[in-house]
Amino acid sequence: MRHKVAGKKLNRTSAQRGSLRRTMLKQLFEHERIRTTRAKAEFIRRPAEKIITLAKRAHDAEPERQVHARRLVAARLDNNRDIVKKIFDDIAPRYLDRPGGYTRMLKLGPRRSDAADMVILELVEE
Repeated sequence: MRHKVAGKKLNRTSAQRGSLRRTMLKQLFEHERIRTTRAKAEFIRRPAEKIITLAKRAHDAEPERQVHARRLVAARLDNNRDIVKKIFDDIAPRYLDRPGGYTRMLKLGPRRSDAADMVILELVEE
């Protein structure tokens, strides 16, 4: 039974899962749309929404909190300054009036080779 077990293992070690999460989050925020399997999309959807919420809350905060929020996001994205800048300057201001639900999953059907359910995970345009 999987009672009270949070998260998916994706048949990987914890280090591989962490690396996969960081890489896919960077790709999502860089391209604002990625094509992946449904399991991986569900795996990164929650951290992506948390990052956007963190950036959104820091938007009107005092400067010290803004710096702290940028450092927290940078730590989750391998200190990639370009993507952190894009999140705080372009992506988060888009969602200031939105209470949540910043991502959308569009089902594409099974992949031909192994029949894995494929989806497009994208940031909502409003």
